[in-house]
Amino acid sequence: MKTIHLGFLGFGTVGSGAAQILEQNAPDIETRTESKIRIKAALVRNLGKPRPFAENIAFTDKAETILEDPEIDIVVEVMGGIEPARSYILEALRRGKNVVTANKDLLALHGEELFNTAKQTGKDLYFEASVAGGIPIIAVLKQSLAANKISALLGIINGTTNYILTAMAEQGRNYADVLAEAQKLGYAESDPSADVDGLDAARKLAILASLAFNSRVTLPDVFVEGIAKITSEDLQYASELGCTVKLLGIAKHLEGGGVEVRVHPAFLPNSHPLASVSGVFNAIYVVGDAVGETMFYGKGAGSLPTGSAVVSDIIQVTRNIHTGSTSSINCTCYHDLPLTESRDFTTAYYVRLLVKDEPRVLATLALLFAEANISFASIIQKPRGHEQAEIVLVTHPCREAQLQDALDSVRAYSKTLAVYNVIRFESGI
Repeated sequence: MKTIHLGFLGFGTVGSGAAQILEQNAPDIETRTESKIRIKAALVRNLGKPRPFAENIAFTDKAETILEDPEIDIVVEVMGGIEPARSYILEALRRGKNVVTANKDLLALHGEELFNTAKQTGKDLYFEASVAGGIPIIAVLKQSLAANKISALLGIINGTTNYILTAMAEQGRNYADVLAEAQKLGYAESDPSADVDGLDAARKLAILASLAFNSRVTLPDVFVEGIAKITSEDLQYASELGCTVKLLGIAKHLEGGGVEVRVHPAFLPNSHPLASVSGVFNAIYVVGDAVGETMFYGKGAGSLPTGSAVVSDIIQVTRNIHTGSTSSINCTCYHDLPLTESRDFTTAYYVRLLVKDEPRVLATLALLFAEANISFASIIQKPRGHEQAEIVLVTHPCREAQLQDALDSVRAYSKTLAVYNVIRFESGI
């Protein structure tokens, strides 16, 4: 039986999870791959740190030990970040090694370079663990749904923000308190900005959209808004309107041929399958022309879920080595579709205002929106203190540029005391 040797770049949470799975499921993995798969070496910062599932692994603080070892067949990059991970992966490919990576940051910015190098060298570059932890969405888009034209992809692809919004909605708590709790429980980093500002989800969406539409999307192409402005009041109104609020990654292939890619909080009808996804769980909803509506759900992070995705890629690369089929489906971005500007996004909107409670104020607001060619689907008004009223306007679908024109007029109106929040609606298709 052939032995496949692995070299790990990094051996933290994800690396140790992958090592645990390789060890505890070794008999089944050997049967499925007709190979013994062994971690020969791992690059780490601290050689003296005790590590689980590390028996028979040679730890090193020099990347050359792995990159220059002719016996290592697959380099597994789980160190994260842009550099030196980018340089290490390129060097591994050029030295004839296949690569498995979990690095969403790197792929969202430098995917084209990496995949071109893999193609030139005839080696595999697999990346299932880069998006949504243990959910096998990359393989689904590249293989299982390859017969489809994907028209839309919506995802809850950040567990931290989903935990925060779920707790706020279910418990009526404010954003700052729930964020502090998420940090205490380990669901949020001490610096949570990548999660709560939407950047983590944007990186993942860039990868998913590239696969779904076979057209390169990078991180700078993604419109991003975070969740910091969401309040318990907004979530209460969402409930009254039969909706929930989620931070969604949204990618759509529009009828005119363009692509719309955006990450932001959105009102989602309670009837939508994604609306019930709570806590730290992730889910991706995909619409294809042949298969229709599909959804993929599971744990989006963690040592074993993400390690599962890493090991599944190792298994597939091992099979490819046996059959001589490496680099057969590395890059699928053969289109160059135009990207829609944010001013041309078309959705319905929730607008929450504080105004003076006087005659003709609501009529004037309606006129200001009408001048931007926007009509209302519903209106909620509630008294707020002395001679003040809180008004929620839900518009019919309109272009973002129209809404901004209307909001400029509303802010300039003398009876407007505050524009509290503006949140998009998403129907899901």
